[in-house]
Amino acid sequence: MSPTTRRPARRRALAAAATVSATLVALALAACGTTEDPADAAGASTTAPPAGTGPVDVTDERGTVHLDAPATRVVSLEWGLTENLVALGVKPVGEADVKGYNTWDTSAPIDASTPDVGTRGEPSLDAIVALHPDLVVTTTDLPENVIKQIATKVPVLALRGSDGSDPIGYMRRTVTTLAQVTGTQGQGATLLTDFDAKVDAAKADLEKAGKTGAPFAMADGWVDNGTVSVRMYTPGSFFGGIGAELGLKNQWTTGGDKDYGLATTDVEGLTTITDADTTFVYAASDSEADPFADGLKDNKVWKQLPFVGAGHVKRIPDGIWMFGGPLSAERYVDAVVDALS
Repeated sequence: MSPTTRRPARRRALAAAATVSATLVALALAACGTTEDPADAAGASTTAPPAGTGPVDVTDERGTVHLDAPATRVVSLEWGLTENLVALGVKPVGEADVKGYNTWDTSAPIDASTPDVGTRGEPSLDAIVALHPDLVVTTTDLPENVIKQIATKVPVLALRGSDGSDPIGYMRRTVTTLAQVTGTQGQGATLLTDFDAKVDAAKADLEKAGKTGAPFAMADGWVDNGTVSVRMYTPGSFFGGIGAELGLKNQWTTGGDKDYGLATTDVEGLTTITDADTTFVYAASDSEADPFADGLKDNKVWKQLPFVGAGHVKRIPDGIWMFGGPLSAERYVDAVVDALS
């Protein structure tokens, strides 16, 4: 199950053809910057060190990636990777679906004028090459034949979007790897240290509120022809992993896919959550109908659920990307603490 879009339609429109879509745009770039000042890096606290200090070799999901020097001109084809790059102080010179990124991930916004290289599922090889990047970063959700074709023109770093067996560990690996290929190891270490400090502080806040080990469930959803589908975040999901870091008890533990830890159900399926003390946390966006507050407001099954009757349904703030890095993770930690306490 891919998180590339947020609704059922959210599934990545995977390119079946052997060639990458060569849409649009001979994109002209005039002296695009490669690193941002810390004030522009959405929470980055130190300036990225200058690149060009020597060769880099890292291992991704496809093998070894060699660069003659740390990359300064990076094109990102996946939003979670983009967030991490910005957090490291690296400004992508090209991005897949700029508007969508800035809608769904406000933890690390990018300039709206950033050249758009197509969708995450169907990037444009022509648009990518026109930007003369040192590196393209993507996830293995992109079909292998598409990755191979890009790699004939530009070095490609391909990571998993997440790992359902260790989502927080894979987040750490992703940050560390991106820091290595961009020469920003110091900032990468700072991001992970700050995340650990945020978790420790939040656990103390939950203890003070008497919420240590509290039951919770995390979901998002969509409305299709009047029917609400629900996507549950198991312990193998990014948000579920953060809940585990906080010591919370996830009330939905089964059915998650191997990468993202996501399980699909419907409102009747939610009847398996029987503890009225459960806090049901969910993500939505003002850019779409709220599947729970709007889609289920008149649903009898929904209104009879114990946690609904107890008033324990909480929507997290918009723009916290459900498959992001430390910046989204820290905002989610705050949202969960607020929801529970």
